[in-house]
Amino acid sequence: MSFNSIPSKASLKPRPFTAHVSDEDLESFQTLLRHSRIGPKTYENLTANVKDFTHLGISRQWLEDAKKQWETQYDWRKTEDRINSYPNYTVAIEDSGFDFEIHFIALFSKKKDAVPLTLLHGWPGSFLEFLGTLDVLREKYTPEDLPFHVIVPSLPGYGYSNGPPLDQDFDVQGIARVVDKLMVGLGFGDGYISQGGDIGSFVSRVLAVNAEACKAVHLHLAIGISKPDDVTIESLSQEEQKGLERYNNFNEMGNAYAREHGTRPSTIGLVLSSSPVALLAWVGEKFLQWSDVSPPLNEILDSVSLYWFTDSFPRAIYPYRQFFGPKPSFFHPDAEWHIKKPMGYSWHPKELAPVPKDWVAKSGNLVWYRGHDEGGHFAAMEKPKLFVKDLEDFVEEVWPMVK
Repeated sequence: MSFNSIPSKASLKPRPFTAHVSDEDLESFQTLLRHSRIGPKTYENLTANVKDFTHLGISRQWLEDAKKQWETQYDWRKTEDRINSYPNYTVAIEDSGFDFEIHFIALFSKKKDAVPLTLLHGWPGSFLEFLGTLDVLREKYTPEDLPFHVIVPSLPGYGYSNGPPLDQDFDVQGIARVVDKLMVGLGFGDGYISQGGDIGSFVSRVLAVNAEACKAVHLHLAIGISKPDDVTIESLSQEEQKGLERYNNFNEMGNAYAREHGTRPSTIGLVLSSSPVALLAWVGEKFLQWSDVSPPLNEILDSVSLYWFTDSFPRAIYPYRQFFGPKPSFFHPDAEWHIKKPMGYSWHPKELAPVPKDWVAKSGNLVWYRGHDEGGHFAAMEKPKLFVKDLEDFVEEVWPMVK
């Protein structure tokens, strides 16, 4: 079935895109992977338990096994086929004097009242996080009855999108401007909903505050929100209190990677561009640690391979300077980023920062909430059916308020 009917009101002219790595680049990668060494055994990498924020990081055994599978069993061409089974596009968008080339996957509906919805990833994610969600939607609906227009962009600097500018200190607010221009330019200037996790949650928050066409937001990460003065720890449920322990462990022992991204992005960008095994260790750790049930290894390899083949790791970590750089300038408690438009929040127990509902409510107009007993940081990737159900219920309740 075809979901490629771009709305007639679109002012942008998206061009069809096909994901493809050349045979030469694929062979070069495979050669480099074979010759990439794994470091020597140490007490640390022999006892590491990545599911525990306090215990030393990725294990050498996991890295050795993952490298072997990447070398001998993994097939990037199958991943390309899956990507290309969906309508893919690139489109030119100008911002701040710079020409972005933005990639996105879409499921366009033929329903006249379909709700425009953009799904925004973060790091170490990508548009690949949402393929399971698109699978669910494509199996459940036809183009004639799909209730949403679903737009999944590669954020500037990620995946098949270029940028950010080499002569500008680009930021989250810039990402939001580009996403808004994409949605408005696709014909959704009368209104759309933004959904985000990780960096996408910050972008969604900026869209809710700054973009007139963004009418509501749904989040599954609300990191950075502090305990309100009028909410006691004792008033929280046992599940929320346990979630706060996980949040505290992340703050104390789990965010060294983010401080490196924020304070030494040049160094870590160059280091992880030199070896696929180094990139696998850095990215793989996060997928293992931040998920409820560890994703299948092939899904982790998909994400690491995309970062490698697009050379996107060094150009994707710029937002961290706003959170962990020398002068942090963006955190949710700031009054500037209080959301007045309708906001939804899905809580998952193994999110890296499972912030309690009452805390989130202090940061915006929380009109919809659902707590789950499973799931982690990569909600759409880990639990696509739950994720789709949350979206369907949130949109059904909120869209009549804002359209």
